[in-house]
Amino acid sequence: MKRINVSLIVFLASISMAFGQYILPELPYKYNALEPYIDSTTMRIHHDVHHAGYTTNLNNVLKKYPELYKKDITELLVNLDDVPADIKLAVRNLGGGVYNHNFFWTIMAPAGTANMSAKMEKILVDNFVTIDAFKAEFEKAATSRFGSGWAWLIKEPSGKLRIISTANQDSPLMPMEQVKGKPLLTLDVWEHAYYLKYQSKRAAYTKAFWNVVNWTEVEKLATK
Repeated sequence: MKRINVSLIVFLASISMAFGQYILPELPYKYNALEPYIDSTTMRIHHDVHHAGYTTNLNNVLKKYPELYKKDITELLVNLDDVPADIKLAVRNLGGGVYNHNFFWTIMAPAGTANMSAKMEKILVDNFVTIDAFKAEFEKAATSRFGSGWAWLIKEPSGKLRIISTANQDSPLMPMEQVKGKPLLTLDVWEHAYYLKYQSKRAAYTKAFWNVVNWTEVEKLATK
């Protein structure tokens, strides 16, 4: 019997909803590609259930204002203050969930396939003094976030790199965030991202994350 590609089914279902609506992107690797650091069951549920749910629900919310489908997800969040008041909170939460997950998948890669270059190392050292100091600050942002949220490495308009965390599905793109910047790296610290494998050990999950960072993509974003 042929194995069913669940993510393909979800992808096609998203397209069939309506032309111009947001669609669930395929993962750029197989579900088990990040093992043993992130397990395949978590990846499948995270992508095919949680991310798919944000995408479907965002599309449903925007049906009342279909002109908003013309904006890409980044534009929608950057201009969140222009979204009609009656759906603004829903777009903040659901649109944030769509954008954050879209981005999250792209900055991970199978272990050993996208290691940090000397150029990327220099960028981090110039901003954080040492790689260890950078990692420690990022891990602190991830582990100290109360409840659910994200840790981020961002590039401020000045060009300086900075580490922040956001609550729930907020992102550094949103106008209500005091610190804004271009996302370079992120870590999802919602429990659904790690609980099956790490249970309550968020710190262990955060340290394991370094093994699957796609430093090639981070560098590309940092040097744009």
